[in-house]
Amino acid sequence: MVPQPVLDKAALIRLAVFDVDGVMTNGDLMFDAEGREYKVFNVQDGFGLVLLREAGIHIAVISARSSPVVAQRMSELGVVHIMQGERNKQAALNALLQRLGLKREQACYTGDDIIDIPAMQAAGLGIAVADAHPRAREQADWTTSKSGGRGAVREICELILMAQDKLEAACRQCLPK
Repeated sequence: MVPQPVLDKAALIRLAVFDVDGVMTNGDLMFDAEGREYKVFNVQDGFGLVLLREAGIHIAVISARSSPVVAQRMSELGVVHIMQGERNKQAALNALLQRLGLKREQACYTGDDIIDIPAMQAAGLGIAVADAHPRAREQADWTTSKSGGRGAVREICELILMAQDKLEAACRQCLPK
């Protein structure tokens, strides 16, 4: 059960921001002999992002690493705010809020490690995935029950939609007519 203060914060969200490695993926980095990078993304997480986007919520990723794989996957999902190579995630979040004309209370940030804590604290709703570093979980307003890359993003998308009374309509919209 989600605590009411978390639902109240989620009801205000107009921008959902996610770290990538450890949140949208399980955090494993895979490379082949030629140095090509591979990542595994959860399809249900991706569909949650589509539902959120179609409900009018801006979606962004802020990652300290840069990866063409991330750009490709986010493009497939219709995510337009892709900020890679950003070690100061709080500054990146603040710049995005200013560009979109949003207040901090209208943003949530999801992370998994200590580098994410300042952005989590700068957002109106700070979320950690279940397998996040203990310090990140301590600083979060809410922690998912699912791990990064294993359904945590979908859980967050549904939390936001539920708090805004948009979940059922989003699900009905996906059913064949």
